[in-house]
Amino acid sequence: MNTIFRKSMLSVAGLAFAGGVFAGPIAAHAANPVDAMPAAVAVQSGAPKPQGDQSHITLNGEQTANVKAIIAATKKAGLPERAAVISIATSLQESKLENLGHLGDANDHDSLGLFQQRPTSGWGTPEQITDPAYSTTAFLKGLKQVDGWQDMPLTEAAQTVQVSAYPDAYAQWEQQATDLVAQHWNS
Repeated sequence: MNTIFRKSMLSVAGLAFAGGVFAGPIAAHAANPVDAMPAAVAVQSGAPKPQGDQSHITLNGEQTANVKAIIAATKKAGLPERAAVISIATSLQESKLENLGHLGDANDHDSLGLFQQRPTSGWGTPEQITDPAYSTTAFLKGLKQVDGWQDMPLTEAAQTVQVSAYPDAYAQWEQQATDLVAQHWNS
C-alpha cells in the first residue's frame, strides 16, 4: 500500500513539474509584454525548447562576424544547425561573442578567444584559439565526442565540452543563439 501511494504521489509531482516547465515560460512571457521578443523560427523541429530565463545582448559588427564564422565552421564540419546553436550559446556565455585576447588579471587563467579555451588545457596555441574558425572547430570536435549531444539540453552539451565552473549558465543564451542561427544559416 505504501509503495502504491508513493508511486501515485511521484506521478502527481511529475505532472505538476511538467506543467510548470511548459506553462511557466508562457505565463512569464505574457506577464511582461514590454520585454517580449518575437518568437524564433524553429531551427530544428526535434530540438529541445530553451529552458529558464533567457538573456539577450545587442550585437555589434565584430560579434555578428563571429556568429557567421561559427556558422561557417559548423557547416564546414558537416554538422547540423543544432551544433551552431550550441556553439553560439557557448560563445555568448564565455565571451559575449568577442574574440578575447589576453586580458591580464581579468583572464580566467589563460583562457582566450570566443570560447575562452585554454592553451594549457590542450585547446591549441594562443594564435589558434583566437582564430574564430579554429576555436569553433576545436569546440565542435569536443561536441562530436559527446554521445547524444543532439538530443540533450544545450547547457548539458556545452558543459560536457567546456567543463565550466558555472555549468547551467549556457542555457540563458539558447533563444538568442537559435534566433541568430535562423537568421544567418542560409545567408
